[in-house]
Amino acid sequence: MSIEGTCAPRFAQVREEFERNIADRSEIGASVCVTVDGETVVDLWGGVAEPASGRAWGADTIGHVWSATKGATALCAHMLAARGQLDLNAPVAHYWPEFAKNGKDGILVRHLLNHQAGLPAVRDPLPPGCFYDWQLMVDALAREEPFWKPGTRNGYHALTFGFLVGEVIRRASGRTLGDYFRAEVAGPLGLDFWIGLPEEHEARVAPTIPADMPGPGDPVPSFYVAALTDPTSVQALVLANSGGYMLMPGESDSRTAHAAEIGAVGGITNGRGLAGLYRPLALGGSADGVSLVGPEQIAIMGAVNSATSVDAVVLVPTRWTLGFNKTMDNRYLPVADREGILLSEEAFGHAGMGGSLGFADPRARISFGYTMNHQGSGLGVNERGQSLVDAVYRSVGYRQIGDDGPWYA
Repeated sequence: MSIEGTCAPRFAQVREEFERNIADRSEIGASVCVTVDGETVVDLWGGVAEPASGRAWGADTIGHVWSATKGATALCAHMLAARGQLDLNAPVAHYWPEFAKNGKDGILVRHLLNHQAGLPAVRDPLPPGCFYDWQLMVDALAREEPFWKPGTRNGYHALTFGFLVGEVIRRASGRTLGDYFRAEVAGPLGLDFWIGLPEEHEARVAPTIPADMPGPGDPVPSFYVAALTDPTSVQALVLANSGGYMLMPGESDSRTAHAAEIGAVGGITNGRGLAGLYRPLALGGSADGVSLVGPEQIAIMGAVNSATSVDAVVLVPTRWTLGFNKTMDNRYLPVADREGILLSEEAFGHAGMGGSLGFADPRARISFGYTMNHQGSGLGVNERGQSLVDAVYRSVGYRQIGDDGPWYA
């Protein structure tokens, strides 16, 4: 399958790994983009966007990036904070009074961003299509009682993050999350990145190809083991109480799902869009005359704010800033749980289920975006995406801690 696009000679290793992903690592269709000092040095795409029709992955193909969406949502919150419209240390109920029910009056905005709010799921049964009804979801979360004392534990808010942070954004700005992102980020930067996809772009979407089912005896990530063996667990609630979004085949790729503003997992873009999102953040907060945040906010966005050796939801170690992943070396864990994210310590971004990734590295002045249609089996960055990250860092002269650990200058 042909690879198209551009790659500066210095980054030839990135192209080599991208080609290897398609040839040897079960990649079907994908895109990767890298900027350094604001200049695009890699912009590649290739493979098949839609196996059923044979449609090739083109320059303008876009796809579902799952939790990589959280980086865009978090950025909107930080922009409001930098502009004095949102206090990250204020109680959520200051902006959203209805939220203060059932012991949630002490939850701070920062607890929503760093996954300590204790609201990773909803206990009461949610109806089919609930994720497409914003008011229904925020009302349900306002009624919910935390699963743990807020601020005391980390637990990944895989699906609720977007409604929680997005409603605070709506209350503080007067605009929905998708409108705010489009008007303040994607539009000014010229990004092909959508939280709520207009119908005219639907034909360009590469449908998600779920991860290959494990065979007998194959390892399964701890999150899925808990969800499948204990129907009362929070992990089971995350998957099963999602109105069909997570369990009904093809539901997340329906037109209705793409049109909805699902700020945790519903973003649609490509490698160019993710790299473009993080490009200003790699340059101090501004690019091409568009200022998103200042250097002070960049420092907040990149600083570890919460970490745990056992995340209450995904059951592996996690490290978070206010809204973003930090490098997390999980290679010592059982094989099914080894997917982490190996960046430099200065970098921050967000991975998406199955392997998509976007991040900024302010010290190296790098932005990176990778998207694909064939998901890997885990929740973190798998071999395909990590090979591209590693090639980028090698190309700029970074070294690793150990043979294949985190990167440093």
